[in-house]
Amino acid sequence: MADQKTAKLTIDDQSFDVPILSPTNGPDVLDIRKLYGQAGVFTYDPGFTSTAACDSAITFIDGDQGILTHRGYPIEQLATQSRFLEVAYLLLYGELPTPKQLTDFETLVTRHTMIHEQMQYFFRGFRRDAHPMATMVGVVGALSAFYHDSTDINDPQHREVASIRLIAKMPTIAAMAYKYSIGQPFVYPRNDLDYAANFLHMCFAVPAEPYHVDPIIARAMDRIFTLHADHEQNASTSTVRLASSSGANPFACIAAGIACLWGPAHGGANQACLEMLREIGTVERIPEYIAKAKDKSDPFRLMGFGHRVYKNFDPRAKIMQQTADEVLALLGIENNPTLQVAKELERIALQDEYFIEKKLYPNVDFYSGIILEAIGFPTSMFTPIFALARTVGWISQWKEQLADPQLKIGRPRQLYMGESLRDYVSIDKR
Repeated sequence: MADQKTAKLTIDDQSFDVPILSPTNGPDVLDIRKLYGQAGVFTYDPGFTSTAACDSAITFIDGDQGILTHRGYPIEQLATQSRFLEVAYLLLYGELPTPKQLTDFETLVTRHTMIHEQMQYFFRGFRRDAHPMATMVGVVGALSAFYHDSTDINDPQHREVASIRLIAKMPTIAAMAYKYSIGQPFVYPRNDLDYAANFLHMCFAVPAEPYHVDPIIARAMDRIFTLHADHEQNASTSTVRLASSSGANPFACIAAGIACLWGPAHGGANQACLEMLREIGTVERIPEYIAKAKDKSDPFRLMGFGHRVYKNFDPRAKIMQQTADEVLALLGIENNPTLQVAKELERIALQDEYFIEKKLYPNVDFYSGIILEAIGFPTSMFTPIFALARTVGWISQWKEQLADPQLKIGRPRQLYMGESLRDYVSIDKR
């Protein structure tokens, strides 16, 4: 193309033209695909923090401005005006559904919420004190053994069926992992309940008496799902894409994403944040902990503040804060000590020059743990709920990647710093 922008790279006395690609939103990208062939060099980028590994039309983040959009729609509008399955449809298919499309989609998902009856035996193979995430990694990976009629990634119909199955069955699997961990019987899904209410019912109902799902709690749960539905090329999404690039079946790819999400630096952050708030304990102790956070020699770190991408206020955090107020007011625990610590900590941090200078704003994890605890979930279930919500994002990214004509198996390069070539020395001479 005559108007193709290029950058000039000079190595010793040779110059190379590097194409510059311009996205819809965000900074330009240097196209280095042919750089090794032309110049014999690779680029070095630990953590891939400055490298675009794919092109995508699903989610956009501007960390400096605090912007998050799905298919162009701001997360603030989606979380307050939409519902999770409507956002799921948007992520999967690119446009908001018509009323009929949404009804048909909700019905389709609802009709796939049950799992194969024999899968119950998988749960019984785990210890009762196993972390629910360990259980989910195993059970989700095992789905391919039961639903091999939807594992052909080259068949569009298989991909579609697998997508619906994963979105529909993940709440059932997460709820069963929870029930198993507390020694209660499994509760089957109900087709008369919506996605979030159904999950709550499977988690908290017991055979001995009826369980009524409060609509405000269900709405809060739905909003948590929406706020965690997708977040661009984060660690777990990149893991799903990397696994998918090898041709692995969809259930294996999502299991890989769950395993990555389990890390405390990723999906476990809301659990770590709640544990921190509990450690602080009271509002009076906040100055002590802020001083510890500022002390470079102290290992203590304030969890729930700052973000790898956002250098401004996390747009999801404000909505989560409002949701926390609604849920705690409904449950009559507005004076919850943990919430009081969280609110005061946020107030002080937003006025403190140290946090302002370092752009350490509250993120989505800061309030989500408080909400989940108030609803009745133990901290061990926080990350499984995150995985449940993020499944639709993983699936959307997976489908997009498989449809990409430029798809290649992922193969990062390295900067080798080991020994040079040397001869083997027999054991008697060492």
